[in-house]
Amino acid sequence: MKIYQQQIQLSQRRRGFHLITAEVLQALPQIREIKVGICQVFIQHTSASLTINENADPTVRKDFEMYFSKTVPENDPGYLHDDEGPDDMPAHLKAALLGSSVTIPIRDGRFALGIWQGIYLCEHRNYGGQRNLMITAWGE
Repeated sequence: MKIYQQQIQLSQRRRGFHLITAEVLQALPQIREIKVGICQVFIQHTSASLTINENADPTVRKDFEMYFSKTVPENDPGYLHDDEGPDDMPAHLKAALLGSSVTIPIRDGRFALGIWQGIYLCEHRNYGGQRNLMITAWGE
């Protein structure tokens, strides 16, 4: 079995949902050597998250942001954790809802994603800064 791992730093992005599939693949080209395996992508932050979803229509990403902004609003008077501003606690809650990692099957040296699927960086802060990912792939 082969095991590969790479940590990458994504450039700062504005709040929203951003496709990063190409960046993940570029960071770990050894995926091409795996015939059958798994890739896990893990984000090392608590105010951003990862998910897999529609990669073709950009309105899906806008709708995601609209939904999560309505579902987990800023400036809720019940929040105790607001040291870094009104988007602080909502960002943590959104990240908890979506999760910190995604797992993708590898088949014949490629991600076995569906035809319309891509990996999203879900940036929940107005100014989240650079984000670190740990990418681990294993298989034969």
